[in-house]
Amino acid sequence: MTSIDTLQELGFKWLSPAQLTQLKALKALYADWNTRINVVSRKDMNMFELHHIVHSLSIARFIQFMPGTKIMDLGTGGGFPGIPLAIAFPECRFHLVDSVGKKLKVIEAVAEAIGLTNIRTFHTRAEEMPYQYDFVVSRAVAPVADLVGWSRGKISGNSRHSIKNGLICLKGGNLDEELSGIRKYQKLAVADFFSDEYFREKYVVYVPGPFR
Repeated sequence: MTSIDTLQELGFKWLSPAQLTQLKALKALYADWNTRINVVSRKDMNMFELHHIVHSLSIARFIQFMPGTKIMDLGTGGGFPGIPLAIAFPECRFHLVDSVGKKLKVIEAVAEAIGLTNIRTFHTRAEEMPYQYDFVVSRAVAPVADLVGWSRGKISGNSRHSIKNGLICLKGGNLDEELSGIRKYQKLAVADFFSDEYFREKYVVYVPGPFR
């Protein structure tokens, strides 16, 4: 089974021992917080590394964010994919946005506990954010068309990566109908990166922006 200990064998050789230590610390921190606030599904805690950390990091197999990249995690919930990605890309800036304030307090406490300094949390709706970003990321929050709508005006047209700035989201199941109205996109199977059965019908979906 894919775990933090096997990540370096699966295309993550660039993760330092300090970053791996931060990733490993997350399970105990979230387990502790989950006794007070149901921030992560309790049935998932036994598979926390696979279902939350590794799944979030599948975005890092699609793109390596350049230093200075600005990223919004739309509907971050308990901090996924934002927290693992912020650990993986310490020279990038992450804004973790959610309308549920109590979950953001958990994120702030977890970040402080592991010394993660490149994130900020925002208790608001994505549409109300006053900033522009290189990329918007999201995991299982809403249909792709809604995510595109909420990201309208939030993505900079000044692209520095090999792909255009845009939306990168983690989705599951049959997406044919959901993507039928999206003019241009890429869909990559997470199972191409990780062989675990859990990822059999999970995908990284990229929609190039900006959205006007």
